[in-house]
Amino acid sequence: MIRVKLKNKLALTGAATMATLFLGLNANAARMDMVDVSNNNGYMSTAEYTSMRNEFGVKAVTVKISEGGTYKDPYAASNIANVQAAGLYINGYHFARYATKAQAIAEADYAGQAAKAAGLPVGAVLATDVEAKEQGILSQATNDRNNAAFMKEIQKFGYRADIYTSGSWANNKMTIKGKTGWVAGYPFVPAGKQWYTNNNAWQWSGSAHFRISYGGFDVSQLYTDYYTAGQKSTVKPTNKDAVKANNQEANKNTSKPSNSAKWVKESKTYALKTAVKLRTGASTASSVIAILPAGTTVKTDQAIIQNGYRWVRQPRFNGYGYLATGPVSNTLEYVKSGAAHTYYTVKYGDSWWSIAQRNGLSMTTLASQNGKTIYTTIYPGQRLVVR
Repeated sequence: MIRVKLKNKLALTGAATMATLFLGLNANAARMDMVDVSNNNGYMSTAEYTSMRNEFGVKAVTVKISEGGTYKDPYAASNIANVQAAGLYINGYHFARYATKAQAIAEADYAGQAAKAAGLPVGAVLATDVEAKEQGILSQATNDRNNAAFMKEIQKFGYRADIYTSGSWANNKMTIKGKTGWVAGYPFVPAGKQWYTNNNAWQWSGSAHFRISYGGFDVSQLYTDYYTAGQKSTVKPTNKDAVKANNQEANKNTSKPSNSAKWVKESKTYALKTAVKLRTGASTASSVIAILPAGTTVKTDQAIIQNGYRWVRQPRFNGYGYLATGPVSNTLEYVKSGAAHTYYTVKYGDSWWSIAQRNGLSMTTLASQNGKTIYTTIYPGQRLVVR
C-alpha cells in the first residue's frame, strides 16, 4: 500500500503521483473496481449491477462462462446482458480443468463457443481461471505451456486473454508476467499494503456485500485498463459519497481475519458430481458419517463459508450431516445445482407474497431458496425457483 504525505505543498512526481491518482478514493483502501459472478450468485438483475456501479464504484464485471469441456454457466447470458444494460464493462472467465496442451486447446474452443452463444462481445477479456487440482500436480513449465495454448486459441474467437490464479500459485505453479494476470490474495487486506500492483488486477476479497444483492462476492482492484476494454474507464458512479463510505466499510470488514461466518438459510437440492464425504460438522476434521456416491441427491437447509470451503447442512432422521460443495474459490466443484427445479418468470404486478401463494410456499421459503430475502426487489423477467 502506497502512503503519500503532502508537506509544504510539494508536488508529487513520477510513480508516486500516478499511484496516488489511481487509488482515487483513499490511498489506504483497496477499491471495488471489478466484481466476478457465476451460477453461485444466482440470477443477477440489471438493478443490482446498477447499484454496484452507482453506490460502490464498480466499473467492470467478469462473468463465468464455462468449466472444463462439459459445463456452461446457465446464468452467463443473463449476466452479460444485464451487466451491459447497467453500463458496466463486461468480461468472462473459464474455469480450467486441462492438464495437457491438447486439453487446453479443446477447452478454449469450448469456452469460446460458449462465450459467443452467451453474447460476450468481441474484444472482451476471456480469462482462464487456473487453480484446480488438475494443475496443482503439474510443473510450472507444463502449466505455462498449457496456459499459453489456451490463450492463443481463445484469441481466435476475438477475445483478449489473461490468467486468473491465486497468489500462492503465481510465479510458482505458473508464470504471471508483469502487466498481465489477475491474482487473488485474501481473505484480509494487510494494513498499509497493496498486493500484486504489477499485474492487471488484484482480487482482494471473496466476501464483499452489496446493498441490494444477497450473499458475498469476489471483488478486485484494477491496476491497468485491461479489464475496461483497454481504455481509461468512462463508468461514473452517481453517488460518490456512498462509494466512499461503502469502500471504507468493505476495507474495514476485511482488515483482519474474521471468524464471524454465519449460517444462512438455503433450501436447495444438489446432485453430486463426484463422491463426497458427509461429516458430523462443517470441518474436514469432523468425523465421516458416510461417503455419498456420485449422483446422490442432497437437500439442504443451511449453508456457510468457513475454513476454506462452502459447507451445506443436510437434515437427517437423527440430526444433521454436513458436506462441502467445494473450495471457496469454486463453490460448486463437487455438485451441480438446480436438480429437478421448477422455475417461475416474474411478471408485472407480481410480489413475493403473490408468487409464494400461487406455489404453496411461504414468502421466506421462496426468497431463501432463490438466495434472496423478502426485502429484495424482484423484477419482471426474473426467474425464480419455486420447486
